[in-house]
Amino acid sequence: MRRNFKRLIVCGKNLKLQRKQIKSFTALMEGKINKQLKKVLKKIVKEAHEPLAVADAKLGGVIKEKLNLSCIHSPVVNELMRGIRSQMDGLIPGVEPREMSAMCLGLAHSLSRYRLKFSADKVDTMIVQAISLLDDLDKELNNYIMRCREWYGWHFPELGKIISDNLTYCKCLQKVGDRRNYASATLSEFLPEEVEAEVKAAAEISMGTEVSEEDICNILHLCTQVIEISEYRTQLYEYLQNRMMAIAPNVTVMVGELVGARLIAHAGSLLNLAKHAASTVQILGAEKALFRALKSRRDTPKYGLIYHASLVGQSSPKHKGKISRMLAAKTVLAIRYDAFGEDSSSAMGVENRAKLEARLRTLEDRGIRKISGTGKALAKTEKYEHKSEVKTYDPSGDSTLPTCSKKRKIEQVDKEGEVTEKKAKKAKIKVKVEEEEEEVVLVEEETSTKKKKKKDKKKHIKEEPVSEEEPCTSTAIPSPEKKKKKKKKKDIED
Repeated sequence: MRRNFKRLIVCGKNLKLQRKQIKSFTALMEGKINKQLKKVLKKIVKEAHEPLAVADAKLGGVIKEKLNLSCIHSPVVNELMRGIRSQMDGLIPGVEPREMSAMCLGLAHSLSRYRLKFSADKVDTMIVQAISLLDDLDKELNNYIMRCREWYGWHFPELGKIISDNLTYCKCLQKVGDRRNYASATLSEFLPEEVEAEVKAAAEISMGTEVSEEDICNILHLCTQVIEISEYRTQLYEYLQNRMMAIAPNVTVMVGELVGARLIAHAGSLLNLAKHAASTVQILGAEKALFRALKSRRDTPKYGLIYHASLVGQSSPKHKGKISRMLAAKTVLAIRYDAFGEDSSSAMGVENRAKLEARLRTLEDRGIRKISGTGKALAKTEKYEHKSEVKTYDPSGDSTLPTCSKKRKIEQVDKEGEVTEKKAKKAKIKVKVEEEEEEVVLVEEETSTKKKKKKDKKKHIKEEPVSEEEPCTSTAIPSPEKKKKKKKKKDIED
């Protein structure tokens, strides 16, 4: 027990020393002079005859202003400081190297925490737990409300169609219970007068079945659960809003509380999210779709959780991908500013959001601008005026003249519908000439065809003589000329 008590005392002393060291080191890093440093420097001022070597030029300037002590800052001084740090064990007597290394490690951790501004208010694990609980509550509420509507619908089915809001439905049900009580009940707290009158009229002519008191008690108990969970959900949402504004105000301005909290929960912490690139933040939450697209060699998704941000929702479908990419780039800057920045204001987020909104406006207006010209002026749309045009009948289409291969200009018809005489005579002469030409061409074609037929007949009549050397196996059919010669020979012999 005594040993443990001594260890506790030693740990407490070490913690106090660490806190003092942190204060002095943070003062030095911010360019301020600590009380202990002031005492040491005042003693040196009296005895010093040479300038003071300083590792930080800012701190040297402060010392020179307050204590009138000349300081030097150069690369040689930095090398000297590095040598002192490496030989610290030999320069300070009575300190073991093990204790010295542990002290240095603890001081380094505490300084890094200070540099990153880690505090109890900036714990992002609370956001991760709150957003996951909020999602679970939404799922449970949906299940409970669906069950409540279905259960009470057997007794009073018309109420579900009249009251669409789930919370008011449960409150009305909790107050009234059985449908017979609706006639005497007052529901002006939850419903307007018109809807209340409609509910009372529907309760009198309801087609629902009768239900026992025990069933109604169980339904009412379920309604109380729904109301309590919904009230707790609103309280949890307010808590999440406050935590997001404390930890990541710029991210909250850019994408909203819910989307920002989901991004942090998906990455694990704000620091892990700050390490991601803008392209990763854009697709965060759509990993399955991304790997499916890569596997099937299709288009990769353009957005993940960032799709639910208000800026992406405002844009038209063809600009959603472009806006989500720009929003992801600006959101990553806001995340890194919130994670590593010293300032806790949301000015940077407001400025970037205004830029994105202006860019969205220009993208939306670009479709209305003129295609030709400078492109800066908006397209002017003329007012619509109804013009009733009376069309007259054109008799030139009723011409019975044969069509010609050559293109001719259509004769213009006078207002009274009569064609001038000169043009009509010229047209008749042209038609006659063309008809005569066609007849001549037809005659020439007929004579040429007759000549061709005669030549073909002569070719068929002439046959090639059969050679004597080739044996003729087929029976030869005697020609009519040979028959005549044979008859003449017989007549001579007789």
